Amino acid sequence: MTHNTEYLALAHWRRATGEMYAAVRQAADPALAYQHFVATRNHLFKNHAQSPLTAVQRASFRQLSYFPYDPAFKVQGYIDDRVEPAEFTTELTADGFFRLKRVAAIHFELLGQAAQLSLFWVQGYGGGLFLPFKDQTNRTETFGGGRYLYDTIKGADLGANEQEILLDFNFAYNPSCAYNAQWVCPLAPRENILNRAIIAGEKRFALGDGD
Repeated sequence: MTHNTEYLALAHWRRATGEMYAAVRQAADPALAYQHFVATRNHLFKNHAQSPLTAVQRASFRQLSYFPYDPAFKVQGYIDDRVEPAEFTTELTADGFFRLKRVAAIHFELLGQAAQLSLFWVQGYGGGLFLPFKDQTNRTETFGGGRYLYDTIKGADLGANEQEILLDFNFAYNPSCAYNAQWVCPLAPRENILNRAIIAGEKRFALGDGD
């Protein structure tokens, strides 16, 4: 793949991802939307040139591993933008510095308990909303670095407005660095660690899934 072809492939990956999330937002049945989401991601990981898997991994890849869909992990979050706009920086090697700015606090109730996550804006041209989180399944059932719920730059958007944001943890997914060491990813700051087990969404990538 030439360097220019790589850019075109990345644009197509983002378009495919955006279309996948659009189908999720429009679906009347969340469980069926979840099945479509899982099947589409498996297809992209196996076949797309911009898959985060290496060529060797893709050759033997079967499927990603997920918890069963559980509607209890789909909740409405309420946005409070009266927060200190703190900034967080991660060095992404070849891509330079990745800078996040806290823009809101999201308040929600999950499994009968109040919880909060910070919502971030990716600094730079165009920008985008970004919501990483960690929970008590990390390092056991899920990736130790945590997972993502929103990344609007990549088209990962479940639906939001200025007051509310849909948090469906069934659609939580791993950052690219969960699959192999060639990737460096921004991870959740300490303030986005939930003190409960989120047994929903994508599980830890096992060697048997792709090797």
